[in-house]
Amino acid sequence: MRYRHLTTVTLALGVVLLVDVLRVFLPAVITIFGQAASTPAELLGAFAFGWFLLALAAPALIRRVGARPVTLVAAVLLVVARLAVNGQPGGRLQLWLATAGLLAGLVWLAGAAAGTDRPVPGLALGLAVGAVLHTVLDTYRSAFFGDWPAWLAAVGVAGLFLAGQARPAPPAGTGGVRSWLLAGPALLLAGMVALSPAVARTATSYQFGLLRSDPADEVGVATVPLFGPAPLAVAVGGFLLAALAPPRRGAWRWLGPVALVGGAVLVALGRGELLLPAVLLTAVGLGACLASAGAADGRGDDGADQARTPVPDGAGQDPARAAGGAAAPARAAGRRGYAAVAGMLVFAVAAVAYYSAYDLGHPNAGVPVAVAVLVAAVALARRPTPGPARSPLPPVWTAATAAVVTLLAAVASDELLSATNRDGPPETVRVAAYNVRMGFGMDGRFDPDALARAVAGADVVALSEVDRGWLLNGGHDTLDLLAERLDMPYVFAPAADPLWGDAVLSRWPLDAARTRPLPAVGAPTGAQALGVTVNFSAGVRLAVVATHLQPPPGEDPVVQARAVADFAVRYAAGRPLVVAGDLNTEPGDPAFAEFTRAGLVDALAAARPLPTSPADAPRQQIDHVFVTPDLAAGDAAAPPGTASDHLPVAVTLTLPPA
Repeated sequence: MRYRHLTTVTLALGVVLLVDVLRVFLPAVITIFGQAASTPAELLGAFAFGWFLLALAAPALIRRVGARPVTLVAAVLLVVARLAVNGQPGGRLQLWLATAGLLAGLVWLAGAAAGTDRPVPGLALGLAVGAVLHTVLDTYRSAFFGDWPAWLAAVGVAGLFLAGQARPAPPAGTGGVRSWLLAGPALLLAGMVALSPAVARTATSYQFGLLRSDPADEVGVATVPLFGPAPLAVAVGGFLLAALAPPRRGAWRWLGPVALVGGAVLVALGRGELLLPAVLLTAVGLGACLASAGAADGRGDDGADQARTPVPDGAGQDPARAAGGAAAPARAAGRRGYAAVAGMLVFAVAAVAYYSAYDLGHPNAGVPVAVAVLVAAVALARRPTPGPARSPLPPVWTAATAAVVTLLAAVASDELLSATNRDGPPETVRVAAYNVRMGFGMDGRFDPDALARAVAGADVVALSEVDRGWLLNGGHDTLDLLAERLDMPYVFAPAADPLWGDAVLSRWPLDAARTRPLPAVGAPTGAQALGVTVNFSAGVRLAVVATHLQPPPGEDPVVQARAVADFAVRYAAGRPLVVAGDLNTEPGDPAFAEFTRAGLVDALAAARPLPTSPADAPRQQIDHVFVTPDLAAGDAAAPPGTASDHLPVAVTLTLPPA
């Protein structure tokens, strides 16, 4: 039992390290190796997929050299790479460190699979512990950090992992192939939906927002969540309970697969209000499917129960049969290694297929459903053994502990935002517009502190390219991190899916939020216009429309610009109006003229030329602020910096008399 505990914990810690390396590697591909929306998505996908494909050589290497030396070397390299990326070196160094860590992690996973025939408790615990640490460290510092608590956590995890890896593992049986095949798909579904703190918080913000004054007005928007920590705690606890408990038999064994596929279908529908049940269903369903696969693996690859007493070579056996019996564990170890790598290939293919859709424009809603169906099919492919081995972790106690720890961590890391931190009504308002590129700077660093400094002093901020939990970008809630640093409540509107879009933050209360999808005109990602009203009190109100025009490459966004201008004028209904965002058009272009034709004024005109893109050598004027003529504009600027690939634009507006 002691060895089983050690194997489970060591595997769990390795999964935590591998997931953290992936959370650096994936965004590095699109921000350092290439540039999303400009570097061909096919090239980005080929680079990412190639390293997973290379790991197919690991089982053959293990068979030739031996599992233990290969696994130990890979574990050390994984730890070194994991700790090295924490300093955020940026640039190519960060990319290659993360790439080395990924390859080492995949080789380690193949070695762990060769020596472990009951991986489900370790895999499940690793995914759950990763979610807890992700929560404790505020969704990003477990991959990118500089303060001592995060360093202590990373060094502690790495040290315990290496200590456990140095101990010999107990002999493995001939099963485990199905469980290891599900490692990659489980990692994908957990990171995309089931065990993502950012996704759980965003899901809650669609359901329980603090800023809803008239829910009938607020169509498809998300605001600061009131019960942010609770859903993740329920998801983590439910996942572990389902994964560690003995699997159901008969018709009951269908409950987990049905829940998993049902949750994936809710994700595919792409509606924010369905995201919360999707998180809970996929968490419980994924855990149940892992438990079923693990119990079925108890029969071994040949369908026979593994729980048998070994017979010494030559003791009452035919020598040929004895030799064949001795070779069976070696063959099973090889199959488990290939199964683990094949599962990670499923992870890579599905991740590339899902997220590349936003550059290529192909439908992607079916990707999580297909992965969920695969997991369900593997879980149902074979009935559990009559007497599966007990989990080395007590299901109820482990699940309850994880849920409580997650809840406490989420409450501790959750900062309350001021409903208002300005007296009103003011005479002037500083408005900023900023395309934050999901929080990643020109060198590939994820730095919400730098984003906050870039818009410091602004009273109202319109954000574009806001990511609230995409696994591709590391699973960070960029909006929540920035809102905490600015102490500004927000309203978020989805553009691509419920996790990616535009937002408005304000030092005064926001209400009457509405969002309007824009014509696609062949653009892959999707676009919208978000209208909110800043309530200064005493009857003084300002209408703000935040948008990000998304034309196809080389096309002018004139159709989308016209739609935004029309929506903004109707939404303002005679009130002072601000339209701000990344408009992907320059002064003099037809799309730019659509805003002036609607009666709006270029608030940055006095500071022209005011290039904002690319941030390290700006030459394009594509980020703008338009206002109604009753708002006097002054002090326009585009503060320099490289926290994003755009510069922010800011302008001070004098409000008309009440």
